[in-house]
Amino acid sequence: MSASTDTDLATTLVHRPGRWIDGWDPEDRAQWEGPGRAIARRNLTVSVFAEFFGFMMLGVWSVVVPNLGDAGFAYTTNQLYWLIALPGLTGAAMRILYTFMVPVFGGRNWTVVSALLLLIPATGLAWAVSDPTTPFGVMLLVASLAGLGGGNFASSMVNISFFYPQREKGRALGINAAGGNLGTGIVQLVVPLIITSGAGIALDRAGLIFIPAAILSALAALLLMNNLSHAKSDLRSYALAVRNPHTWIISFLYIGTFGSFLGFSLTFPTLMKAMHPDVPAALAFLGAATGALTRPFGGALADRFGGTRVTMASYVAMGLGVVGLVLTLHDAGFPLFLGLFLLLFGASGIGNGSVYRMIPIAFQIGARDDEARLRGHRAAAGCIGIAGAVGALGSFFVPRTFAELGITGGLWAFAAVYAVMLVVAWGVYARPGTDTHAARV
Repeated sequence: MSASTDTDLATTLVHRPGRWIDGWDPEDRAQWEGPGRAIARRNLTVSVFAEFFGFMMLGVWSVVVPNLGDAGFAYTTNQLYWLIALPGLTGAAMRILYTFMVPVFGGRNWTVVSALLLLIPATGLAWAVSDPTTPFGVMLLVASLAGLGGGNFASSMVNISFFYPQREKGRALGINAAGGNLGTGIVQLVVPLIITSGAGIALDRAGLIFIPAAILSALAALLLMNNLSHAKSDLRSYALAVRNPHTWIISFLYIGTFGSFLGFSLTFPTLMKAMHPDVPAALAFLGAATGALTRPFGGALADRFGGTRVTMASYVAMGLGVVGLVLTLHDAGFPLFLGLFLLLFGASGIGNGSVYRMIPIAFQIGARDDEARLRGHRAAAGCIGIAGAVGALGSFFVPRTFAELGITGGLWAFAAVYAVMLVVAWGVYARPGTDTHAARV
């Protein structure tokens, strides 16, 4: 296959073998309004598709764990919560590693590889749950491999960021994130129906369904996505971000929103079975789906009212949700239980979008020349990657908190954490008289 050029942009946009593109510049309006927009949308569509299955893999153990007892496994409650928590912990670690893969291998190439890597936790899951005598240590190892699906989010977000101009990047990344996040909810809708179809429970199907899904998403990326030659790893952006205190404050705040979304998504099916065992397990998908679908609204509300204000409102709503759950946990019926959890999920989704909206503004405070603004942009880019990895730790801390403190104690702990985060957000970014308040972070 020989190199070819776009007829109307022969000197700037060059297509090479391996679906590489040279000369990509989405800030060039002529290129963007010509072939650029269509290429970016095609890559975004396939990226969402592949990332969706990554989030499904990250969340599949949230469905498997509540059914292990019925399948003959004799694990303690503490052990069950470890199986829920480990994918989140390894997923957070994979986010850091995967962030650097797109510039090294190319976005299309790495999407193919990361999709095929899901075959490892998928086949491992199918094998491990087929025998009730599988040692707990082996089961832990297999569950931790599901964290590979969490890494897909980081590489997908990095890749799509290279395709879009600054003026449209927020919307594109919001669609990419929300589409992927939906996978956590859909896996809780689909897998319970699959593993219970027919006689008994066939937990191995929870892993087997990912084999065709991984192959299909890898083929879609291979045939439809592109690699951008200008996509380079900017290690300095991470160095700038690490030295900036805003990175660590925002990362802390993001644990409260994204960490809550992931943590409660992975734990909700187990909590629901414990409190309302007669309710169909597939209804657990409503929680994660609500959090995913409300995320874009968080960004839109932050554009209008300010990221910090919306983030603070999300903490208040989440606090009300967990306190309401504590007060009604043992007396109320399932509709109120579900409604309070949906409030919690919806508020966390809105907070996910609003915290990310805070980042570009916070890193431009005090920038008085082009060089300072450029440093701010680069530090903000690094902060996005770091905050995503730190925030994902909530998927580990939430189930482990329930394991250590019980359901009621865990909910009270989360209420206290949201109160602390509310105070931090106000004190650093919304307190009158501060630069951050004046900048409407």
